[in-house]
Amino acid sequence: MGLSITAGFVSNTVYPYYCLFSCHVLQESLLSSASGYSNYRGILNWCVVMLVVSINIFFTSSDRYGILVDPIQVVSLFLKDPYNWPASCLIIEHCVNNVFFVFFPVALQGTISETTGTFLYLVNLTTLLFFPSATVLTLTSITPVGGAFALCVYTILFMKLYSYKDVNMWCREIRHTKARTLTRSHSCPSFAQSNGSAVHTHVSYPGNLTHRDIYYFVFAPTLCYELNFPRSPRIRKSFLLRRLFEMLFFIQLQIGLVQQWMVPTIQNSMKPFQDMDFSRMIERMLKLAVPNHLIWLIFFYWFFHSSMNFVAELMRFGDREFYQDWWNSETVTYFWSNWNIPVHKWCLRHFYKPLMGRGVNKWVAQTAIFLVSAFFHEYLVSVPLKMFRLWAFMGMMSQIPLAWFVGRFLRGNYGNAAVWISLIIGQPIAVLMYVHDFYVLHYVSQS
Repeated sequence: MGLSITAGFVSNTVYPYYCLFSCHVLQESLLSSASGYSNYRGILNWCVVMLVVSINIFFTSSDRYGILVDPIQVVSLFLKDPYNWPASCLIIEHCVNNVFFVFFPVALQGTISETTGTFLYLVNLTTLLFFPSATVLTLTSITPVGGAFALCVYTILFMKLYSYKDVNMWCREIRHTKARTLTRSHSCPSFAQSNGSAVHTHVSYPGNLTHRDIYYFVFAPTLCYELNFPRSPRIRKSFLLRRLFEMLFFIQLQIGLVQQWMVPTIQNSMKPFQDMDFSRMIERMLKLAVPNHLIWLIFFYWFFHSSMNFVAELMRFGDREFYQDWWNSETVTYFWSNWNIPVHKWCLRHFYKPLMGRGVNKWVAQTAIFLVSAFFHEYLVSVPLKMFRLWAFMGMMSQIPLAWFVGRFLRGNYGNAAVWISLIIGQPIAVLMYVHDFYVLHYVSQS
């Protein structure tokens, strides 16, 4: 779980070695042409695996069910009543949390005591997790899709504010020991135009404690706070338009594949699950594996490359490392460390390294990260569905023995194929489990 971070810090006898402040550098995403990346060996292995699994499935779907694509129908996934938008209101409440934003700069500048500031910080973070979940569970008009989207927004805000608190706490500790004010050597927070040229300025603590600074961080495509983020010199309009086109195209493609391919397969899987017909259950699971995996890959590109690069370009956010070459993963650990870099950086910086700094065993620290990840996976699935089955939690925790097995017994292409197979087969199992339980709970029991 390596991460290259460089920063100056005081002796370990005063500050733990995890007191690192800069985790962003100016760089392009791997799938951008400017990155110069060309190692797609893992993609070739994926093509072989998908070819074996997906023979004839796509063609038989359209012949059997006809054309089922209906973009208008998607609106009902978010709204039951067009005049009652509870999920949207919950998202707007995310902006109303400006009240909470005010507490952080005030507390960190010494206007209130450290104890009071810590208390407000804990109340804030607790509220960010429990208020939206209580709202989703209470209001029957919130659909599962709308509820999941709202909870994702609040979870992101929770992680961002946690990072904001940690970094400023580290700065405050350095300041209290009469060390030099923290500066950055690898980033520049703003550009002041002077005679047509960009002048690089650096912010030092507590000069970063402004509302403009925290708002930029809240909307920036990262979960890890810095006093000075790397900034790109300008907004590339052609790059922005390409990403926007990709966003619009791939979201429509995902919707079409879900309606045409996944929904009929899931509907036909309910009876085998109710009858506990294992042979047909396996057949349905394999049929679902292909469209589910294809949609997941499209979602990955849509979110981590198109959408996040669009936001980054719009905000001139320079660090575009939102993912690494996870498709070449020969171990499960490598996959989880590289497919979602923003979350990986956050876990490494604010959870793993602090635990290691307190003398916790490496294996225990990694297990703790999987526990936290399993909790949030279950939180983002069970709460919107308003049922608790722990399938997502157990799926994440099963990655621990799987990672041990693949790392110990499989190498090279065999390890890479094992990672791909776990992705292709594992997700549809969880999907069918939740859909079956949701169907039984809301339809069979009511009938």
